[in-house]
Amino acid sequence: MVSAVLQTSFLGDMVLTTPLLERLAGEGLVHVVATPANAALLANHPAVASVIVFDKRGADGGLGGLRRVAKRLRAVGAQRAYLAQGSSRTAALAWLAGIPERIGFATSGGRLFTTRRVPYDRTLHHAARLWQLANPPGAPTAPAALRPSLYPGAAEHEAMSRLLQAYGVRDDEPLVALAPGSVWATKRWPSYDQLAAELLESPALRDARIVVLGAAGDAPLAQAIGAAVAGTGGAPAVDATGQLSLLGSAALLSRCRVLVSNDSAPLHLASAMNTPTVALFGPTVPALGFGPLAERQSVVQHDALACRPCHAHGPVHCPLGHWRCMRDLPPQQVSEAVQRLIA
Repeated sequence: MVSAVLQTSFLGDMVLTTPLLERLAGEGLVHVVATPANAALLANHPAVASVIVFDKRGADGGLGGLRRVAKRLRAVGAQRAYLAQGSSRTAALAWLAGIPERIGFATSGGRLFTTRRVPYDRTLHHAARLWQLANPPGAPTAPAALRPSLYPGAAEHEAMSRLLQAYGVRDDEPLVALAPGSVWATKRWPSYDQLAAELLESPALRDARIVVLGAAGDAPLAQAIGAAVAGTGGAPAVDATGQLSLLGSAALLSRCRVLVSNDSAPLHLASAMNTPTVALFGPTVPALGFGPLAERQSVVQHDALACRPCHAHGPVHCPLGHWRCMRDLPPQQVSEAVQRLIA
C-alpha cells in the first residue's frame, strides 16, 4: 500500500502527525505533502519516502499551483490519502491527484472530497486523533503511550555543538531550555526573565546554564532573559533564537534536562525528543488536544478562571482585557514544577 499524508497546518501539527506516519510506514511507502516550513521537520525521518512541498501561500497559490502539486502527488501512485489537515483546498488536492481513497475527519471543511470520514474525537490528544485516521471502522483507539518522533542529523548536531562551544558550555554542564515565544500573542507568558533568575537561585539548578529557544523574532525576549541571568551572576544565557533550524532546535532539546514552554512548537519538539517539559497554558488548555507528550511532563495553568479556554489557538488580545490566565501565573510556581521534574 502506498499512502499519502497531507499535513499543511502548523509546525506542531506536523510533529504530532509523525505517529501516523510511523504506523503507515509499516504497511508500505508513505509520501507527505507539507508546507515549506513543515517539510524541514521530516528530514531524515525513516517513515517518510518523500516530501512533496505545497507552498500554498506562495508559489503554489491559486488553481494553477494546486494543479501543479496535484500532478506531483499523482506521480507517487498513492492508493490512499489521509487528510491530516482537512481544509477544502487540501482535500481538493488529493481529489485532483486522483487518489481513490481519501480519508479525513467528519468535521473537516474538505469532507465533501473524502470517501471515508472518521469521527473527530475531542477527548483525545491530537496525535491520537491523527493516528486514528488509519483505523478501519470499529478499530480500537490509539495506544496510551503515543509519542511523536523527529530525527536530527549530523548537520543539526554539529550546529548545536558549535553554538554551545561559542558560549563556552561544558559537555557536562546541565542545560535548562526556555521557549518564551509564540505566534499567538496571548500565549506568551510574560515572566520568563523572572523565572530564569528563580531557577538559578535554587540549589538544584545553581550550576545550570539557561538556553533560550525560538525564532529570530524572539530575540528581544531572549535579551530580557539574558539580562536577568546576568543579574544573578550566573554564566551567560545561551541565545539560540534564530540560530538553529527546527531539527537543530530538536537536537539542542535532546541535550537539555528540561524545557519550559508556552503552548507552541517547542513543546512538541520536546515531546518528540522526550525532553522533560513544563508547559504553560493560558488562553488554551491541554484538553484541546495539544498538551506535552514527553514521559515526564507538567502543566502549569490558571485552573480557577472560568473564561478559559477562550480560543482554539490564542487570540491577539484577551477578550476580557485582563489576560489573567498568563499574567497571574507566578514564576515561583513554574520554578517549583521544573525542580520537581528534574528531582
